[in-house]
Amino acid sequence: MPKMKTHRGASKRFKLKPSGVIKRSCAYKNHKANGQIKSRKRKRNLMKGGYLAPSDAKFIRKMIVR
Repeated sequence: MPKMKTHRGASKRFKLKPSGVIKRSCAYKNHKANGQIKSRKRKRNLMKGGYLAPSDAKFIRKMIVR
């Protein structure tokens, strides 16, 4: 049986940390990012990113780790 390939889209969007959690970036960052729509505070908070929930991480881990 051939080797499973890594899902290239998932590997670009998610990073597996050494502790086992999966890091993700926030959505809604780019479009309409001028001062009238999104404030500086909102854009700054969107830069932080976050971690996936364990239920979602289960499927993403299968895509990344192959």
